[in-house]
Amino acid sequence: MTYETILAETRGKVGLITLNRPKALNALNSQVLRDVVAAVDAFGADAGIGAIVLTGSEKAFAAGADIKEMQDISFVDAYTQDFFVGWEELTRERKPIIAAVAGYALGGGCELAMMCDFIIAADDAKFGQPEITLGVMPGMGGSQRLTRFVGKSKAMDMCLTGRMMDAAEAERCGLVSRLVPAGELVEEALQAAAKIAEFSMPSVMMAKEAVNRAYETTLAEGLRFERRLFHSLFALDDQKEGMAAFVEKRKPNFTNR
Repeated sequence: MTYETILAETRGKVGLITLNRPKALNALNSQVLRDVVAAVDAFGADAGIGAIVLTGSEKAFAAGADIKEMQDISFVDAYTQDFFVGWEELTRERKPIIAAVAGYALGGGCELAMMCDFIIAADDAKFGQPEITLGVMPGMGGSQRLTRFVGKSKAMDMCLTGRMMDAAEAERCGLVSRLVPAGELVEEALQAAAKIAEFSMPSVMMAKEAVNRAYETTLAEGLRFERRLFHSLFALDDQKEGMAAFVEKRKPNFTNR
């Protein structure tokens, strides 16, 4: 399948999606939304794919939402269309999505990265929520996910001043999982995704679901949910194979059953 604003390819068991609007620094518009969601859905439906990597260019992961598309929208249109809600489709994908971020990840770009399951950042990456400088505020999750990831004080700082956070600060405060040299970014992300894709897919999906549940429930309920998922994995052939392989000191052969 071909897309207007992205490139989509398969690397072994990994689906790679590259935002491809270089003249607009990968600004996010409605077509990008349609393309990214369609590509993620296609990889999600492909039994041969175990994980997905989402990246941009060396200069910008995504420099924000497309201001030219938004500037003339009225309140009534924004509200009745529930503008931006379509991006939440990405968070419903059950396979892991890794954001590989180089350069600018601002506004909607930062929010898109946070919709992924974790972020691997190049050492030149810059994150920010500068919507306040345009007379608005974050609208794709910046006030909510950023607060959960970095805490109230830093989230308030970024949303109210519009300042950018460099890659080192982003790693220190937990926004990104690891930093790599810019030239190694995509390869590092592909290697991480390939490692995930070698594991039992039901186990991977349940682990992702359990971690995400931590943001939606109490500790007691989250612990109970985790235990129930853990218990259910003992119904899998992959649990038998994984533990037998460990005891026998060999590599497991998971069948996703």
